[in-house]
Formats: sequence, C-alpha cells, structure tokens
Amino acid sequence: MRGVLATRWTFLSNVSAINKLRLTRRRLLQNGGLAAAAALTPRKMFSDSPALLDIASLAKFVDPLPVPPKAKPTGAQYRLAMRAFEAKMHRDMKPTRLWGYDGICPGPTFDVPSGSAITVEWVNELPSHHFLPIDHRLHGAEAGQPQVRTAVHLHGAKVGPESDGYPENWRTPGQSATHFYPNGQEAATLFYHDHAMAITRLNTVAGLMGLYLIRDEFEDSLQLPAGPFEIPLVLFDRSFRKDGQIYYPVSGKPDAPWVSEYYGGGILVNGKLFPYLEVRPQKYRFRMLNSSNGSFYVLTLDPQRPFWQIGSDQGLLAEPAPLGQLILGPGERADLIVDFSGKSGQEVYLGTSVGPILQFRVSGNADISMPLPAKLRPIERVNENSAVKTRTLTLGDDQNRLGMSGMMLLNRSHWSDPVTEKPVLNSTEIWSFINLTDDTHPIHLHLVRFQILDRRVFDVTTYHLTGKVVYTEPARTPEPNELGWKDTVRVDPATVTRIIAKFEGFTGRYVWHCHLLEHEDNEMMRPYEVIAS
Repeated sequence: MRGVLATRWTFLSNVSAINKLRLTRRRLLQNGGLAAAAALTPRKMFSDSPALLDIASLAKFVDPLPVPPKAKPTGAQYRLAMRAFEAKMHRDMKPTRLWGYDGICPGPTFDVPSGSAITVEWVNELPSHHFLPIDHRLHGAEAGQPQVRTAVHLHGAKVGPESDGYPENWRTPGQSATHFYPNGQEAATLFYHDHAMAITRLNTVAGLMGLYLIRDEFEDSLQLPAGPFEIPLVLFDRSFRKDGQIYYPVSGKPDAPWVSEYYGGGILVNGKLFPYLEVRPQKYRFRMLNSSNGSFYVLTLDPQRPFWQIGSDQGLLAEPAPLGQLILGPGERADLIVDFSGKSGQEVYLGTSVGPILQFRVSGNADISMPLPAKLRPIERVNENSAVKTRTLTLGDDQNRLGMSGMMLLNRSHWSDPVTEKPVLNSTEIWSFINLTDDTHPIHLHLVRFQILDRRVFDVTTYHLTGKVVYTEPARTPEPNELGWKDTVRVDPATVTRIIAKFEGFTGRYVWHCHLLEHEDNEMMRPYEVIAS
C-alpha cells in the first residue's frame, strides 16, 4: 500500500525504524500497519531532494491546537476568498508559504442546518504563478493552461452538477464562482477542497481545504458533546525544507515532474505540528478528517483506552462502534467520542504506531458524567435485490519494468474517453471495484451516498490471464464503523469491493475517482452521468 509505512521512495531517518517497517504494501494491509510514514522525517525521498527539516527534532506539544473559525454569512450568502499567506506550522519553524480559504489553513468551518440552502461565492485571489511543480504532460495541465486554477468541490454534498466543482470548471485569479448548496441531507461531516483538473494535488498541498458541518434536529436530540466540547481535527502530512517552506518531490525529469505519491515528514493537526489541547475530564466529540494527499492513518490513544465512532462520511451510525484503533484513509471522515473521565491531571496522546501527533492535557476539575446514547440514527441496509444494474469496474496501474507508475486508470479508460457509466435517476446500482494493483485506493463518488456490501480477495494472476474473477477467500462484511452511509470507500489490493448506491437528487455529469490525489490528477478519475428515466 502506498502512502502508509512502506513506499517505493520513503527512506526513514531511523535505521531501526526502517528495519521494523519494511513490509510489502499488501502485507502492510494484512497486518493492519496503516500508520503513515508521515510521522517520521525522511532524509531524502528522491535522489535530487534537498536537505529537509528534521521534524522529529522539534519540541513536542508547545503550540496550542488551533480551531478554525466558523464561516460567517451575510444572510444565506457566504463569500470566501482563496489567498496566499504565511503561517508558522510550529513555534520553532520559520513561517511557511500557504494558500487558504479566507487566508487560513484549514479554512473556516461551515456550520449549517439541514434543509437550509445557502450560496457561496468562491473567489480566486491567488497569485498568477504556482509555487509547486506543475507537470504539463498531464491532461488538463498543458503548457497553454493558466498555472493557477481552482474549482471548489464540496465533498459529500448532494448538489446540482453546476455547483459540484467539476474539475474542468475552474477559475483563474480575479475570477469567482457562486455555488448553490441545498443542504438537503442528514447531519454529516463534509469538507470542501480544490478539485481543479490535474493540479488538485498541488492546490491541496498548498492548503486549500476546510470542514463543512450539516446539522439536523434528530442529531440535536441526542445531546452529544457540543460547543467547546466539539472539536474539528483536520489531519494532513507535509515535508518542509529547512527554511520552513513546503517540500514537494519531483521525479527528477524536468519535463515530467509528476510522482505517484506524496507523503509528508510530519502529520499536522489543524495546521500545527505536535499541538496540545486542554480538555476537561468528560466526553468530547471530535470531527475528524484525513485531508492528506496519500497517507492512511491507524490512530490510537495512549494510554490505550477505547473510544467510540458515532459517525462516518455521510452521518451518524446506527449505534456507537467501540474502537481500539481507527483506520482513516484520504478523504474519509470519522465522528468520534473520546471520554477523558478518570484522567484528571494526566496527559493522553492521539497518535499512530510511530508516534504521537496530538497531546490532550486533562484538567483536574471534577469529572462530568455524560452518557452516550446506545442507539443513534436508524439505518436500513439497502437490499441487493433493489439494484437494477451491477457494474464491474477495474482499478489499474500502468507500471514500467522498474515498477514505476506512469498513470493509473479506472476501468482501463482515460478521462477524455466517452462516458460509460450512466445510471438512471432514482435507480439503485451495485458497483464492484476490482483492484488489480498492489495499492489501497480510497474511491469517492460525487453526488451520492452508498453502503459497503463486502470485500473479497481474488486471484489477480488468473484475472490477467483469463479475465475471470476467481475468489480465494470468503466475502468479508464491513466493520461495524463502516456500516453507516459512506461516500469514500477503501478498496484493498487484490480485492473486489462492492458498494450499493441510489442515484437520486439531480441529473447531470459528475465524477468518480481515487482520492489519492496524485492518482486522481493522472487519469484515475472518470466522469459519470446521471440521466433522466
């Protein structure tokens, strides 16, 4: 698996860590070792990389956790400008050049009621030149295109195609786009980010991301932790040069700088390295997003203690799922409850298997008892018999003889090929993803929410020789915390992963793609079209 502990180009600075973490991507997945290499600092990710900042040497837990401000409307209208700015990622680092919505990273958090429509004017006030390496060979990033282009996508939203942030509907500096968001869906943790064709990965590394929370009366009735006891946690990894600037690797070929993965040397939480948060000894609600380009995380608490996941991408689960660890891939969200009761005066750490990333400082105040509801939102499992069509879709990796990726393809098709997936409005379909690669891919469908049906390992060699899927293991049902509504699904290597979705709300053209952003930018994205019956 790429973006985790073992990658083709990741070289860790600690030799013992290298020996301990040398696993193939597939063994890595099977052993549950999904914690990203982003918790350690590589000396050199590529032969031409500069000396990087040793993130592991930074003082730990000296900066308070920043909490993004709420987006402020005028009536039902919002205006957010994308701007260049500088910010310190750590007390002891020099300021870093970034791009952000309203000039911060993560951007302001939207907090809107379900059923109350809003409009957002997304204004491009960025410089005319990009500060990260553009590969002009990629479709949509040809040399004649403007360097700086933005297209805002509200990930997980049920919106019309004109407001979905279609990758080719980009805006340049000095331009803006106004999107209409009906918010006609259940309470959920969504997020907004750039989706411009062939430079999504660069615009995201630059800092263009933010949370979007939808609330409803049912969720309010559960009396979950709120106000100062509800905290957003946006995770993403970055590497830095010694001057504090973001390091983004290139291939070493001046005319073809694209690389197939980006993993940073440190995991930031809400834009800070190793921050701390002062908490009271009671339950807290954390709205967590993995906004990394390519890194998966296995998250745990230290001292080890259980926590509960109460929601996934598209809202509440049917009941709290107790966890000892949380696997979170790029684009996925998790709504978590952590109970700090009984920890007065102590410190608790959130981290991966290679180190802590966030410190909780528990105050000495008296414990506050806040019962967690045994049941959350009723969720009816979608019957497979309701599907009118099953689509079989492959995930492929075009590698050279050295195992270096040239591009990734969905169903052996390029972005510019004719649309082949045309579900009928209000129909239900099963999509079966056949992963022919040795990577785990987080696959995201725009517009719809879906349920995961199962995963089943198959023989890849037999498929390549005969085109037939021969299963080698029984089907595995989703984990308890995957039984809710999703919009991004982890598709494991040599595995068929099935989802079921109802295509409702709007007709028009949308996209589905891998949420490893380097893959998405190089052909692992396809348009699909919802058509009228």
